[in-house]
Amino acid sequence: MQYLWVFLIGGAFCLLAQILVMKTKLTPTRILVLFLILGALFEILGVYQILVEIGGAGAKVPISGFGATIVRSVKEQIDKDGLIGIFTGGLTGVSGGISAAIFFSFIISLIFNSKSKNK
Repeated sequence: MQYLWVFLIGGAFCLLAQILVMKTKLTPTRILVLFLILGALFEILGVYQILVEIGGAGAKVPISGFGATIVRSVKEQIDKDGLIGIFTGGLTGVSGGISAAIFFSFIISLIFNSKSKNK
């Protein structure tokens, strides 16, 4: 049953994004930023944690989960370190994911040979 909820929550994010692509003039970049901001806003309001409890990775994996993680990390760092946590919290919380993305991108760049689209 958990897999069904993961699929439904993750699919709802994808469906919403596809509707925005098809029915608005928003660029994909703006839609990504919108989802990031919505994830952060939902975390501030306490709604995103409910989505995570219901949908697990279906709510954590999209870019909205990244925004929620940043906000959650800032809250934790503020509680731990005070005002300086505003500046250090976001990077502390997402540093593992960013480091993994850089590392695996480097490994993939060693394996595959990139080519210009103009050829």
